[in-house]
Amino acid sequence: MQLDSASGWCDGVRHCPSPNFNARPEGEISLLVIHNISLPPAQFATGKVQEFFQNRLDVTEHPYFAGIADLRVSAHFLIERDGAVTQFVSCLDRAWHAGVSCFEGRETCNDFSIGIELEGTDDLPFTDAQYAVLVDLTRQLQKAFAAITVQRICGHSDIAPGRKTDPGPAFDWARYRAALTEGEEQ
Repeated sequence: MQLDSASGWCDGVRHCPSPNFNARPEGEISLLVIHNISLPPAQFATGKVQEFFQNRLDVTEHPYFAGIADLRVSAHFLIERDGAVTQFVSCLDRAWHAGVSCFEGRETCNDFSIGIELEGTDDLPFTDAQYAVLVDLTRQLQKAFAAITVQRICGHSDIAPGRKTDPGPAFDWARYRAALTEGEEQ
């Protein structure tokens, strides 16, 4: 996996372009938002997240899908339980992942953030493969977008409190942050 900073696309990952994006306003990319998703809830490796982000989800397949049928959302990346990565939107474009949101007094976080979805739920532990890939991807994003410091990485729940709960209590922030800073002292 290698991020091409000129195009905003990663080489070596699956590309499933989503129609749910638009151009960013002028300005920096300075925030990374971690989410979780599974469709249907708590079911993994179904391919339904990809269909959802591409507006191809058959809403008759599961009762839960009726409630999300009219949503038009996306994220830049999805990291599945086995560590497989799918990219839906160029990092240079605005994915529709954060919704109504605010970080350090600045609203509309989609304007200046990158969204990474982890296949999972708030209360099930994420896999070692997911953490390893998340750390690698985060480091590449930080290299391409220097304003994304460790302090500017947050959960969806941090920018949309009361509305969103992901990545949830099962996400090990200490493990993730420690892995990101490992080797920085050298």
